[in-house]
Amino acid sequence: MTLPQLFTALVPILSVFILLVLLRLPAKQAMPFSLLVTSLSAYFIWQVPLAHITAATLEGLVIALTIVWIVFGAIFLLKVLQQTGAIHTIKHGFAGISPDKRVQLIIIAWLFGSFLEGAAGFGTPAAIAAPLLVALGFTPLSAVVLALVADSSAVSFGAVGTPAIVGIGQGAANINYAEVKHIALTAIGIDIIAAALLPLIMVVLYCRFFSDSPSWRAGFVMAPFAVFSALAFTLPAYSVAWLLGPEFPSVLGAMAGLAIVCPLARKGFLLPKPEASTAPQAEESHVPSLSLLRAWLPYVLVATLLVLTRIPALPFKAMLQSVNFEWEQILGSAISVNVMPLYLPGSVFVVTALIALWLQNGKPAQLRVALSNSISMLFPSLIALSAAVPMVRIFLHSDVNNAALPAMPMALAETVAIHLSDLWLFIAPLVGALGAFIAGSATFSNLMFASFQQALAAEAGLEMQLVLALQMLGANGGNMIAVVNVVAAASVVGLHGKEGDIIRYTLVPMLYYCLAASLIAWLLFV
Repeated sequence: MTLPQLFTALVPILSVFILLVLLRLPAKQAMPFSLLVTSLSAYFIWQVPLAHITAATLEGLVIALTIVWIVFGAIFLLKVLQQTGAIHTIKHGFAGISPDKRVQLIIIAWLFGSFLEGAAGFGTPAAIAAPLLVALGFTPLSAVVLALVADSSAVSFGAVGTPAIVGIGQGAANINYAEVKHIALTAIGIDIIAAALLPLIMVVLYCRFFSDSPSWRAGFVMAPFAVFSALAFTLPAYSVAWLLGPEFPSVLGAMAGLAIVCPLARKGFLLPKPEASTAPQAEESHVPSLSLLRAWLPYVLVATLLVLTRIPALPFKAMLQSVNFEWEQILGSAISVNVMPLYLPGSVFVVTALIALWLQNGKPAQLRVALSNSISMLFPSLIALSAAVPMVRIFLHSDVNNAALPAMPMALAETVAIHLSDLWLFIAPLVGALGAFIAGSATFSNLMFASFQQALAAEAGLEMQLVLALQMLGANGGNMIAVVNVVAAASVVGLHGKEGDIIRYTLVPMLYYCLAASLIAWLLFV
């Protein structure tokens, strides 16, 4: 591969980093430019046929619309609950568990978000957790940053085990279910230690950069409770992975964590005395009009429907997936795309919002206000997503070219492997993170790089299952900075133009997570 070709493969990553993170341009300006540069580079240097670039762009636009639907559903659900007064009741109810925003952050983003990740994945946790945090009094920027950091460890078994079962199971060569289960168990074994500090990192970030009285100390004094909350999720998840396999560790682990942490938080277990910097703001004086059960019922319903419609053994998944619109061989290429509208999480959100309006005695006028507010918040994200996703698809589909080169991300990985194969234990998670950063999906990262990681493991003399476990964990970390996830989560809370700031905050936790996974693997398995 020539130097211009190598530089071309870096163009999408560099353009996103420079425009969003360094120059801090809003995504609606940065992403169209990145799409243009990526398209021109792919055509003139990578020699990808114009018809193939166009087909990848059209595929990306269809996928972008599915993401927009998820974002709309999440916004609509929140707006309905605001109109009916449910959000006020939820805020009031948290005072009964703990008025401390640090505790609320761990319960909502870490535990409830992990449950949503295990049930549905694909951006659902941040889409629900971030606006709920905003409703509880967090700033939009802090809500998105912290929700993205939280949505990491649980990704290994997100969407009922899809990153492991589909990503590793189909991405790696000659691998059976028993080996996938062993790889997943290795990953979560490492993750018990690596993820133990993630809730603490979230709390420290909040106290130092987002609270009214910035303080490192206010975050670090939460260490006992934060680490305990981390283990309350990962240890049950490990047990589930060992007993049942990779389908339900995140779902059942998060449920166990919520059942353990919430009652103990109510009793002040391992919690420091409240400080001025983290004291809650005064609650509204009027008594909530809804009971706590009726206020939380929509979120319980969302979680229940997501789980029930994702389990293959139940009939609901097949029923929803039977409505399938497919565009095969776009413009005569090998690229195809399909949309199952009823199966998308956005559809679950919209149905739940309508049910919530009925259960909580909402009025037609409230529905109209919620719908109008949701649509007005959605428009700014259309441009960013309509450029970001096609850019990603061109990058991934660049394996069809007249230069006899692999796809751009694979070419980058192969170039790194030539020079750093001796350090592959520390590079493997970063490759997984690269895939998730580009594609916005840990599953796709595993599909794309699993076989490559197998080959590098053999070349470096490392155990294949260990390297694939690190690929999984790296893909988890990349979820924190994935461009599509960042744009979508920012859209849900109306935080347009701050995508670069979000990545600047989540980049360090991502690097910690990948490095910690490598160090633990080196200490325990090599």
